[in-house]
Amino acid sequence: MSAEKEPIAPASNFIRGIIDRDLAENKYVTKKWAGSPGDATHQASGQTDFAKIRTRFPPEPNGYLHIGHAKSIFLNFGLARDYDGICHMRFDDTNPEKESQEYVDSITEMVNWLGFGWDKNGKNGESHLYFASDYFDFMYQAAEALITHGHAYVDAQTADEMRINRGTLTETGKDSPYRNRSIEENLTLFREMRDGKHPDGSLVLRAKIDMASPNINMRDPAIYRIKRAHHHNTGDTWCIYPMY
Repeated sequence: MSAEKEPIAPASNFIRGIIDRDLAENKYVTKKWAGSPGDATHQASGQTDFAKIRTRFPPEPNGYLHIGHAKSIFLNFGLARDYDGICHMRFDDTNPEKESQEYVDSITEMVNWLGFGWDKNGKNGESHLYFASDYFDFMYQAAEALITHGHAYVDAQTADEMRINRGTLTETGKDSPYRNRSIEENLTLFREMRDGKHPDGSLVLRAKIDMASPNINMRDPAIYRIKRAHHHNTGDTWCIYPMY
């Protein structure tokens, strides 16, 4: 006679577990929503958020969706549906060279085909379809703020020079010779980058972090580059684009 099998415990889901715990502890009851994405000051001006949680699906429109995207779609839109929340459909469209309206249209069609939408789960008449490019002005102002506070600088090294000076996983990097430009000079150069006064690839804006960081990605990463390319959403308005 075979031994009775123990019932299989339901698979744990740490994400739902975190959400359940946070909701039970009322962590989000004072959260506000100003009607659109923005910084903390912007959101503080809004009303109490009617969405219990907010998730997002942030594809880059540089190709067609694959099975991994489908998993992310079901996770993020599904959680928003199950918890009376909102999922933001946000296109990460900051690389005009590789992105196109064709991919935007294909991705939105596929999300709808899977049964989800950014208006279906909207409330108060809001649409939750967003593009990173809608916030290029905000990103530019944030970049100027970094410069003004001494946290970013314009670098004129070549790509090869930056790669060599970045160091390796076992060797620390070297400071750029342009790392200690004055704030005024950095602001002037960055505005000239914006105004199209320098050729593609000649200058980049870098975050001033730590060239000796054990995390090689934190060694003054480039955060703005010059790239003259037509953008599917903003056209030819910009010739500099954020990289993060």
